[in-house]
Amino acid sequence: MKLKLSALVLLFFSINAYSQINTSLYSLGISFEDLSNYLNINNTEKEAHDIMASHWDTQVYNPYKDEKVTFPLQITFNDSIFNSPILKDKVVTSRYGWRWRRAHQGIDIDLIKGDDVVAMLDGVIRFAKYNSGHGKLVIVRHYNGLETAYAHLSSIRVKANDTVVGGEILGKGGATGNARGSHLHLITSYKGVAINPEYLFDFSGTDSIRSNEIWVTRRWATPYLHSSKQTTKLELLQSEAEALASLEREKKVYVVKKGDTLSRISQRNNVSIRSICINNNIKSTSLLKIGQKLYID
Repeated sequence: MKLKLSALVLLFFSINAYSQINTSLYSLGISFEDLSNYLNINNTEKEAHDIMASHWDTQVYNPYKDEKVTFPLQITFNDSIFNSPILKDKVVTSRYGWRWRRAHQGIDIDLIKGDDVVAMLDGVIRFAKYNSGHGKLVIVRHYNGLETAYAHLSSIRVKANDTVVGGEILGKGGATGNARGSHLHLITSYKGVAINPEYLFDFSGTDSIRSNEIWVTRRWATPYLHSSKQTTKLELLQSEAEALASLEREKKVYVVKKGDTLSRISQRNNVSIRSICINNNIKSTSLLKIGQKLYID
């Protein structure tokens, strides 16, 4: 009974306070909606200032080159979905991984020149100009520290330091820079480390963020451990304990030395040749090069 009376008293004063505040705002010609919008704007400005406080450079692609990153990395999201970077069905033509003997640090999404390219999440434009290889490039730093980069654009509609919301147009798709035909090269990075975008986001059509809390180990930030021709089996880590346990289990990297063969490497590391071939997308007849890195289970 006492609890019910306390709740009624609290409700009475809450209603009374709301009425007094509303009357005061009305006398000033301000609505609750105006006040709410003002508070939201101030909050956004504060968040923008926070993400611009460190390693903010609008002239370079990666301002974190001197930053030492320790795995696992924790990335948190307030949202459960993201805005598709293109406004039509997404077709991923090349994935994060090893491609043409080089690291492909993002995913390629098919588009037609002139298609709108939009921001996946709210954030601030850190970079918006031509960049060698990437062509016309826009990089958005989001409020959780993650950066998304949109490359090979035909035109750019934003400028550095602009605040953008998810779904806002950044530019038009194209094939500028080192591109073989029109497509969007999408990169997701944290503190300069390029992370497999498909580990964070589901591009299959749901436009969902994998989890509100994601832990990233080196496995998901190392392109040569993946193939650009196929989707890597997803093993999502949603807690620090899971990430640390995964680090213990993670496969090691073997650097090929002079005189090495697959047979010798398999014997030294107590693994089968077949396992080495599967993990590195090579054949048993493939020639090894000195310095080549192999993923050993």
